[in-house]
Amino acid sequence: MPEKEYVIDCDSQVLGRLASHTAKLLLSGASVKLVNAEKAAISGHVSDIVANYKQKLEFIDKANPEHSPYWSRRPDLLVKRVVRGMLPWKKPKGREAFKRLRVYVGTPSELGKEKIAKEVAKNRSAAYESTITVGELSEKLGYKVN
Repeated sequence: MPEKEYVIDCDSQVLGRLASHTAKLLLSGASVKLVNAEKAAISGHVSDIVANYKQKLEFIDKANPEHSPYWSRRPDLLVKRVVRGMLPWKKPKGREAFKRLRVYVGTPSELGKEKIAKEVAKNRSAAYESTITVGELSEKLGYKVN
């Protein structure tokens, strides 16, 4: 049975809603490719969001620092980690689903030919008081774009 493939554009999508929708598709057996990961939006006050993610970056387990959770500053890996949080990671079906996820910054040339699905979402500027994109968050966390 061939698995379905989805290519989803993250532009102006709210990250949490996008991640839960993606996790549901992955658990149903589909493979998902997310493009323009740096343009996904996180709703809330910007200072609170940045402080929350800085705290996640600095968390170190005193007993065994090597086993501390890892959060990347790169936009594509940050989005991938958020999707991973929506999956049952400690079960085999969650790990298998996670292997079928690909996240890209921008739109790769090999995906330009495929039909990219644009999810119907709220206009983030009208729906939320303040938002920050994943790309802006990555820059505030210290990620330097080449």
